[in-house]
Amino acid sequence: MLGLNQKLRLYGFNNLTKTLSFNIYDICYAKTERDKNDYISYIDEQYNSERLTNILRGVTKIIGANILNISKQDYDPQGASVAILIAELGVPSELVDPSCNMGELDPKRDCVVAHLDKSHVTVHTYPESHPENEVSTFRVDIDVSTCGEISPLNALNYLIGSFDSDIITIDYRVRGFTRDVNGNKYFIDHDISSIQDFIDKDTLEKYDAIDVNVYNSNIFHTKMMIKEIDLNNYLFNEDPYDLKPEVRREIRNKLSKEMIEIYHGLNIYDRLEK
Repeated sequence: MLGLNQKLRLYGFNNLTKTLSFNIYDICYAKTERDKNDYISYIDEQYNSERLTNILRGVTKIIGANILNISKQDYDPQGASVAILIAELGVPSELVDPSCNMGELDPKRDCVVAHLDKSHVTVHTYPESHPENEVSTFRVDIDVSTCGEISPLNALNYLIGSFDSDIITIDYRVRGFTRDVNGNKYFIDHDISSIQDFIDKDTLEKYDAIDVNVYNSNIFHTKMMIKEIDLNNYLFNEDPYDLKPEVRREIRNKLSKEMIEIYHGLNIYDRLEK
């Protein structure tokens, strides 16, 4: 097996498909209707089409792809969409379709879509709140799927650092096979035992993390949850030090409950009460 950046002498094109998919959740304590609206407005401004476009520019640069065309749109009252066409190798300008700026995008969802030749990058954002729930969430779904020599794992730390991340669920899978010059099949072309091996150590120290891997199928799964809840990062329109200790403790408990349930994908506390 080879390292991530080592080259295999292949016969023809590298047909392995490497897909990195993950959800990132940002959690916020928003008790009043004003707090909820302010949080949604903050998210809408923080992750507008210009910011999302710059994030995708960074992804394409890190994985070694080339941008062919960018189309972006902000919506009223909220939301943004961005579409980027990119290729593993540069394409002459005369071969770029000038009409690709005209595609209609879904105004109901913040979307980012990028395409490689035989590969793609997608990002979708989902702000969420409920009048009966004092905790609001912002979810980011990201998929980076590549063929050839470029690897989505190279962009992992950059993407994690580009968003406020309380809970992170990551899946990485290698599909198909490719052949070397002698005709031998390779179902993976680099060493990997855990997604955590590709995450910066300083980042990992901030999270509790677990793995669920299926090695014989080249499927790797990692879940991460922030260890420390600093209320300065979770309150809107309020200084936590203006609150009584018991109120701060109650807010931390509500934030922790939300994170644990998202982390495990279960309404654990509801089950315990039953």
